[in-house]
Amino acid sequence: MYAIIETGGKQYKVQEGDVLYIEKLNVGEGDAVTFDKVLAVSKESGLVLGAPLVSGAAVSAKVEKHGKGEKIIVYKYKAKKNYRRKHGHRQPYTKVVIEKINA
Repeated sequence: MYAIIETGGKQYKVQEGDVLYIEKLNVGEGDAVTFDKVLAVSKESGLVLGAPLVSGAAVSAKVEKHGKGEKIIVYKYKAKKNYRRKHGHRQPYTKVVIEKINA
């Protein structure tokens, strides 16, 4: 059984026990979070698609930790103009473990 959920402007295919690194959520570590934007659910009877969401479906997960991703360097440069800008960025994330798919 799997579900397709939307969070942080992205869509994820999840199963029970999956570990996801998603956009940062304002939830404490160890707390439970529920994703109610479920786009599709696969059951034994078949695939249930929402238009746009599946009514009554939810995915519950547990927040494991918060962190920052790898640093990326943004470097702007214009030839022969003495223009150089170096900027770094680390995207914050939340690590969640999918516990239950309720459909």
